[in-house]
Amino acid sequence: MGFKMAKYIEPDFTQKKFMEAPDALLVTAPHAKAAPKGFHATSIFPEYFKINGQWHLAEDSRMDAVPVWDGEKINVVEFRNIKEGDRIVVGRTEDASEGIYVHDNCWEKDEEENAQNTFAFRQSRSRETSFTQDYKDLVELLKYEKEHNGYVVWVLGPACSFDVEARRVMEQLIAQGYCQALLAGNALATHDLEGGYLGTALGCDIVNQRLHFNGHYNHLDTINAINTYGSIPEFIRGENINSGIIYSCVKNNVPFVLNGSIRDDGPLPEVYENNYVGQDTIRSHVRRATTVIGMATVLHTIATGNMTPTYRVLDDGTIRPVYFYMVDTSEFAANKLGDRGSLSAKGIVTNVQDFMRNLSAGLRL
Repeated sequence: MGFKMAKYIEPDFTQKKFMEAPDALLVTAPHAKAAPKGFHATSIFPEYFKINGQWHLAEDSRMDAVPVWDGEKINVVEFRNIKEGDRIVVGRTEDASEGIYVHDNCWEKDEEENAQNTFAFRQSRSRETSFTQDYKDLVELLKYEKEHNGYVVWVLGPACSFDVEARRVMEQLIAQGYCQALLAGNALATHDLEGGYLGTALGCDIVNQRLHFNGHYNHLDTINAINTYGSIPEFIRGENINSGIIYSCVKNNVPFVLNGSIRDDGPLPEVYENNYVGQDTIRSHVRRATTVIGMATVLHTIATGNMTPTYRVLDDGTIRPVYFYMVDTSEFAANKLGDRGSLSAKGIVTNVQDFMRNLSAGLRL
């Protein structure tokens, strides 16, 4: 059976609670980067605000931000981007009683989902979970996204570059249209390009995992060579790099966003050293994302998850779900997104190499 998109259920605004609800209270921001007391903070769910008697959906949302009315629509703005005088929604109820409605139960469920037992075994995501159906679902989802011009965002940790097969599969996912943007840090790009340049990742051979003599220099030599060329694309051209994740992004014009951290060595020229510029760049892709897949990177995936709502309003006004997967060998890591508010994220507990091999088989890469 092919992929079936969940159908969005609009709130029935003819109901009494919506008809009799007051307009949401708008209070001006006292100064830049500061919201008025009692501000409303947005969540991952669709949220509606009653302004001048009409209910307005915040079409481009994220958690832990504030709704700002610009005279025509609701914009969801990070605190650091608040401007003095912005008209911000105030109120902390979510049931329409203050003109604010959080629509959390908004997807049509099939009969099997509606027939859930009150008591049941094996409902968590753990090492004992059978993930066969998850792989089948993900393969069908990726095929659907490619066919219907979806926007698939991958969030990768450096382990994705440590194995020659995992690296090859990710390269093919990018080349064959299953990746529209890649988010990572300095390490993923460094070790992936190290693989193309010297055949290692952190000095270990990506084919047989044997340690090269003085291999601990390899990633530093790679960074130094890239900085000598001045950019990643120039390094790829100059050194005739012909494989890898970043190579595939450059070759296929797929944008990659590299954000720096306090522990980076180098970093590479394309790494954003200003965290907030990097965050804004990430969100520019998250605003378009229809599926997000994070692999072997807890912090980057949580950061992306905090910017990703459960829904996307398409250009034709259709509202569809955003699918979110987190892949990690640790149950704690795979399920941590839920603890941080990304309640719809689905964890898959496995290593990157096995995950990529399963995807490769399903997509015949």
